[in-house]
Amino acid sequence: MSLLRQKEYPKGEFTLAFLGYGPESENPALELTYNWGKDSYEVGTGFGHIAINVEDVYKAVEMAKSKGAQVIREAGPMSAGTTIVGFLKDPDGYEIELLSKKF
Repeated sequence: MSLLRQKEYPKGEFTLAFLGYGPESENPALELTYNWGKDSYEVGTGFGHIAINVEDVYKAVEMAKSKGAQVIREAGPMSAGTTIVGFLKDPDGYEIELLSKKF
């Protein structure tokens, strides 16, 4: 596994790193988030959410809503950037981020 790409978000005070085994257009990638200024995380509470790339976030959120999914953030641009994202909650309460498929 190697670092595929990294992006800093000064406005949001975080960095995203994407790890994988090949091009993201052909392989899954693991997204890691580093929150600036956070000294440590308590073990067991560091999981935030899982993210899935989709072709059209707006359509994916609407489809999820039509199937009864709980939407916790409507589709729209990130506050710290321009990537389109939306958030859902699964039946167990875990968050799922849908984000625009651009690399």
